[in-house]
Amino acid sequence: MTVSVAQFRADLQEFSSTSMYPNSGVTFWLSFAYRMINANRFGSETDIAAELFTAHFITLEARDVLVASSGGIPGTNMGVISSKSVDKVSISYDTGAGTEAGAGHWNLTTYGTRFMWMVSMFGAGPIQLGVGYSPLGGNSSDSWTGPNCTPGFSNFGN
Repeated sequence: MTVSVAQFRADLQEFSSTSMYPNSGVTFWLSFAYRMINANRFGSETDIAAELFTAHFITLEARDVLVASSGGIPGTNMGVISSKSVDKVSISYDTGAGTEAGAGHWNLTTYGTRFMWMVSMFGAGPIQLGVGYSPLGGNSSDSWTGPNCTPGFSNFGN
């Protein structure tokens, strides 16, 4: 299944504004998400992963639109703010509590950290590379199926 723009907006209602989050941008990032995300890895949760992926990128784009509208330069990298001071008032945040180690730019939005949480939860799973191995001889391109349990057969040679 592929999430439509309407379904994306229903699932993540904070993106209901079509002026702040145009359909063209949502469509672009949803289609890109499905090309980048391995459905075999996420299985039935692929659509949720695609929505979080999309939400991450359209959030970054919305920030860039706001920066540009106030005369700033869009696309300028900035990290997670850990402290800020104005006159005698200062505030700081524990950024480690809301970020995923090694997640890079995904830590710039809560959607990105949720996406990375899913990536870590689903993992890569078992992967077999190259040709099989048969410890009991036989064709080297065959993978070993485990011990032979046929009555009278010895797995330890003759």
